Amino acid sequence: MTATARPAVAPPPQWSFPEATSHDLPNGIRLVAYDVPGQYVISLRLGLPVSVSAEPRQVEGVATIMARSMDEGTRAHSAEELARLLERKGVSYGAAVSEAGITLDLDVVKGNLEPALDLLRQILTEPVFPENEVARQVRTRLAEIEQERSIPGHRAALEFVATFYAEDERASRPTGGSRETVSQVTRDDVAAFHEEHVIAAGTTIAIAGDLSGLDVRALVEESLGGWRSGADRPSSLRRAATLADDRGRIVVVDRPGSVQTEIVVGAPGPDRSVEGGWAPYPVIGFVLGGSPNARIDAVLREEKGYTYGIRSSFRPRRTGGIFLTSGSVRADSTAESLRLLVEILESGREGFSEQEVRSGVDFISKTAPGRYATADAVADEAISMALDGRTTEFTTANLRDLEGVDRERLDAAFRRFASTAGVAQPDSAPGSGWTTVLVGDAEAHRAAIEHLDLGAVTVVSD
Repeated sequence: MTATARPAVAPPPQWSFPEATSHDLPNGIRLVAYDVPGQYVISLRLGLPVSVSAEPRQVEGVATIMARSMDEGTRAHSAEELARLLERKGVSYGAAVSEAGITLDLDVVKGNLEPALDLLRQILTEPVFPENEVARQVRTRLAEIEQERSIPGHRAALEFVATFYAEDERASRPTGGSRETVSQVTRDDVAAFHEEHVIAAGTTIAIAGDLSGLDVRALVEESLGGWRSGADRPSSLRRAATLADDRGRIVVVDRPGSVQTEIVVGAPGPDRSVEGGWAPYPVIGFVLGGSPNARIDAVLREEKGYTYGIRSSFRPRRTGGIFLTSGSVRADSTAESLRLLVEILESGREGFSEQEVRSGVDFISKTAPGRYATADAVADEAISMALDGRTTEFTTANLRDLEGVDRERLDAAFRRFASTAGVAQPDSAPGSGWTTVLVGDAEAHRAAIEHLDLGAVTVVSD
C-alpha cells in the first residue's frame, strides 16, 4: 500500500479591507463606495454625527422618535404609500440611534438603486411627521422601556451607566430616553429636531456591493445633491464623557426570588487613538472573556458550572471607552461568581501566555475576511469608522498592527489600561476601580457580597 503524503497547510494570505472610492459632494456629504463583485444587493448606510447630548433635556429620546418617524409619510406619499413603494422596489429600510450618531440603513437590488435613492431623499428631506404616527412611535417606545426594565440584562445596563457616568452626563441616561422624557415628546419637538440636525454637512454615505456599470457618485449627487448643507456640526462627539466620582462601587438591583443573577462589571477603557495602538485591546478582551475558551468561561462555566457564558470586551467611544464584562450566573453562586470574576479580570496584571496571545491574534485577524465578506458588513464598518472620525483604512492598518502583537505588547497594554482605570494594581484593594451592578435577590446575597470586601454595596429597588 502506497502512503500518500499529507499536504502542507500554508498560512492564509494577508487580507485587506476593500478599498473605497471617496467623493466629497458640494453640500458636505462624504460618499465612500466599495465595489464588492458578486454582491448584487447593494447596501447603503448613512451616518449623521448627531450626538444624543444635542437633545433637549426634557424630551430626551426625541432623536429616536424622529429616526423612527421619518418614513411615516412624506410630502408626496402617505406612510402606507411609502411602505408600498419601498416594498415594490425591493428596498429594506431601517433607522437607529446610538451614542455615536443616527444611522439609516438601506438595502436594495442593484437595478433599483436609483429609485431607492429617490425614496431615501424624500425620507431625509421631506418627512411630514404626521401627529398620529409620532404618537404611535411614542407609545411603542414607552412599551419598549417597560420591556427593557423587565429584562435583567437591560436593567443591569441601565443601572450601570447611571452609576458609571456623572449624574449630569447624557451618557448616564438611556439613549432612547426615559418614561418621563419620551412621554413629553410631541410632533413639534420631532420636527424641530429634524430641522436642526438632519443636514448634509458632516454626513457620510457608504455604498457597498457590485457597482460595475453604476456611476454611484452621479446617482447620489442627483438624488441628494440638493439636500441642504446646514451649519457645521458641533464638536460634542469629541468630548470625553465625565465619569462619576463614586463609580467604584457595587450596586444591587433588588429582584426578590430571582433564580439567576445578572452581573455587569466595567471600568474606563481606551479609545482607538490609545497610546501604543488599539490592536492589543480586542485581544485582551478575547483572552479574558471573548469566547467559550477564555479565562472566565474556563472557570465559571466549565469548571464551576455557574453560568452559560460571560463575555468581556473593550468598547471604544470617539473619546474614551469602557471595558465591560457581563452575563448571568446561578443565583446560589452569586457571591462566589463575583469573587472569581474580579480575580480573573485582575489576573491580567500577571501577564498572558504565548498560547493565549496567539489564540486571540489568530482569531481576530484570520476571521476578518469572513466578518467582512458581505456588502452590508462592509458598509456597516465604513459608517462605524466614519462616526468615529476615521476611514476603513484604519481597519486594514489595525489588522497589520495586530500581526505584531506579542506577549510584551499585550502585557503593556493591560498595565496601561489598569493604571488608567485604577484597577488591578498590586497595592490596591481587590475590586477597586470596578463599577459592578448585579440584578438579583438583594436579601439573599447582600451579606455575602459585602463579605467579599470588593467595595461599598448599595441596594436599589427595581
